[in-house]
Amino acid sequence: MKLKLASKPLIALLMAVVLIAGCQTVQPPSASETPKTQGDNKTPEGGTKTEPSKEPAAEPAKGDAKETPRNETLYINGLQWGAPTNFNLLSGNPAFPINYGSSRELVYETLFMINELDGALEPLLGTKYEWKDDTLHVELNKDAKWSDGKPFTSEDVAYTYQLGKKYDINWSNYWTYISDVSADGPNAVNIKLNKDNPNKLTVLDSIELIPMLPKHIWEEIEKKANNDLTAIRKEMNADPVGTGPYKMYYYNDQKITIVRDDNYWGKSLFGKLPAPKYITHVIYKDNAAGDLAFKSGQVDVSQQFIPQVWNMWKGGAPIKTYLRDAPYYVPGSMPSIFFNLSKKGLDNADVRRAIAMSIDYKKISDLAMSGYSAPMEPSLTLNTDAESKYVDKEAIKSLQWTTDVKAANELLDKIGAAKGKDGIRVLNGTRLGPYDVECPYGWSDWNAALEIVAQSAKAVGIEIRTKFPEAPVWNNDLQTGKFDIIMNTPAGGVNPSQPWSRAHDIMYSKQVPKIGEMAFWNWGRYKNDKADQILDKIPAISDEAQLKSLYTELTKIWLTDIPSVPLMYRPWVFHTVNESVWKGFPIDGDGSNIPPQIAMDGAGIRALYQIHN
Repeated sequence: MKLKLASKPLIALLMAVVLIAGCQTVQPPSASETPKTQGDNKTPEGGTKTEPSKEPAAEPAKGDAKETPRNETLYINGLQWGAPTNFNLLSGNPAFPINYGSSRELVYETLFMINELDGALEPLLGTKYEWKDDTLHVELNKDAKWSDGKPFTSEDVAYTYQLGKKYDINWSNYWTYISDVSADGPNAVNIKLNKDNPNKLTVLDSIELIPMLPKHIWEEIEKKANNDLTAIRKEMNADPVGTGPYKMYYYNDQKITIVRDDNYWGKSLFGKLPAPKYITHVIYKDNAAGDLAFKSGQVDVSQQFIPQVWNMWKGGAPIKTYLRDAPYYVPGSMPSIFFNLSKKGLDNADVRRAIAMSIDYKKISDLAMSGYSAPMEPSLTLNTDAESKYVDKEAIKSLQWTTDVKAANELLDKIGAAKGKDGIRVLNGTRLGPYDVECPYGWSDWNAALEIVAQSAKAVGIEIRTKFPEAPVWNNDLQTGKFDIIMNTPAGGVNPSQPWSRAHDIMYSKQVPKIGEMAFWNWGRYKNDKADQILDKIPAISDEAQLKSLYTELTKIWLTDIPSVPLMYRPWVFHTVNESVWKGFPIDGDGSNIPPQIAMDGAGIRALYQIHN
């Protein structure tokens, strides 16, 4: 459901926020968020609701269609919105639980598990890794095996990486930074850097993002398809063979159920098997239906945007978020506005600063985000332990802005931007507006945030109008630079290359084409040679003190030039649980260090070994 908001007064918008928020679904970005080349086509965060597929549902699997025992089944929602069409990782559109981009560990597993709480890479199929000059040496768990009983070996790892070199698939872009991946005996691999582009951070991303595929299965699929990627993508892969703790059990156009593999090799790693024998993802028609089922206890783990989540536990329902109090969710991204630096008026850093100072960030958090954002502290880093350690807070403090309309007006007065009869300022003959600020139509939280930006700017004499086109138009405007001000998430996600990836997307100017041509980062065409130098240097640095110094210097440049303004902190995935049936989900301060990654992504899967009836 979409509501047209573009020209409505703010008061009408605020009344509508609660209503439309219930119709919104926020899902993490697609796989292409992490690798970085200008050929990378990104799908940003911010409300990409997957419409039900028009393709026919896959044939039911051989499992039992009947309901599985409630006390043995974990129910989830918010990750699958249409009938499943395939479970093929290479198809580009596989159904739950197959995934690329979130380190999902249910059927296919990655070498390591990312923990969003501390940024650590925890062992899974890999036991340890170390850099040996230009090569990342990874040792593998000798106990690991595929669900068909065959051993998992270094040949499988090399094969999986090589698929990305052979075909244009999700992890192909890593080969921008990799020259070779080879077996080093049966239980170790060497990943060699591309000497012309030696980016260690993105290679570390690869070992927690690329799901491992069995060579003995997929080589046969390749042969059958005559090595044609189009034909390979048509493979249903109805009963995927993975190393993970679950196997396919049953699916139709209403639900997908997986069943625990009681021969799972990871029992030796985790000390036991995961508690739920079954995991069922119910496919709801919209957020309202999913929320209703969740509140009533039919769903245990919800990955849906739930407006005013505190209303869920009024009356005593055992519903919990990871954080007991606001902002309730752990931040994982910073949706931001980007300035087109070629536009007159917006090419002035003081004007950009005045806009940044005018914005009512608390109103954005309260109304657009239901309070799911802590007060904004402008930085290139998230306000988490995993990222904030990279910046000297005292060193950047004098450059950080807060909502201060009086100071913003004084700044504009100081640079000679006088108000005209219509209340809009004119600077050196250039009227400061109207400037369009843009994001996709129907992305209700983003729409609401930009309405507040426009209203805020008016208070300092800058005219900003909201513009909400269909998503493809917005995407084209973003990439070609056909905008005044535009909203997007710079490199959202939880991975080892943060905050470098985010800073890269905001500031890195190399290989970025001019306005009118397609750019996949640095949409405002910001250019600062010093920033480029620092961004080139960081991936080769391992010393923590040196990294902190470089990120602090980079953040100072960003806070001075202001090519973008973050509007809110946002969770990477929503993780809300109902403990009517399953209890013991991780919460902040419980000492478990299990992240709220929906109990199945990265180190979040450790929650499945902790919960109980």
